[in-house]
Amino acid sequence: MIHHIELWVPDLAGALRPWGWLLDSLGWTPFQEWPAGRSWKYGALYLVLEQSPALSGTTHDRLAPGLNHLAFQAGPPTMVDRLATESAVHGWSPLFADRYPHAGGPDCYAAYLTDAWGYEVELVADT
Repeated sequence: MIHHIELWVPDLAGALRPWGWLLDSLGWTPFQEWPAGRSWKYGALYLVLEQSPALSGTTHDRLAPGLNHLAFQAGPPTMVDRLATESAVHGWSPLFADRYPHAGGPDCYAAYLTDAWGYEVELVADT
């Protein structure tokens, strides 16, 4: 079991808009708050966004070694569709839009999104 996931972001205030909306929409609840960070909890797992003073860059490169994306269970296909449709208003951009909703293959119903700093999420439908 993963205990927590911590993402360092270059702009906490900017990242709170897309991530806060997404996590709230997926049923995560606010957990902790401090000047340089916020966290949300889902069951025993929590996810942290932090603007660390030790940060060495301003974007995340999902194509470089390291984290490529986070995949979330998003409920039924209608919920994935709703989140994919609403995501642009909340700071997300679609990835692989020409292959939506089967960019992950014919048996996978999912939306792939990226935020302004290069973090990718995959919203996977329950099947």
